[in-house]
Amino acid sequence: MQDKKIKTITAEVVSKTGDKSIKVAINYKIKHPRYGKYVRRKTTLGVHDEHNKANVGDLVEISECRPISKSKNWRLVGVVSSLTQD
Repeated sequence: MQDKKIKTITAEVVSKTGDKSIKVAINYKIKHPRYGKYVRRKTTLGVHDEHNKANVGDLVEISECRPISKSKNWRLVGVVSSLTQD
């Protein structure tokens, strides 16, 4: 039996929604089917931040996990780059 590969994504934090929770946005472009122009789209995901490490504007790495709540199916792996200097 093969092990499943854990899906990880790098995204930007757009808000701190509460204790141990953040929202991240994944920005991408798609080509319009009729006009051919590239259109910007984004997907917003709820992420579980156990130790409240991430702040708004940070670039973070997240991984898929079991459902933690109604809107959180992702877990914070680490902060890739931070806006604030500690």
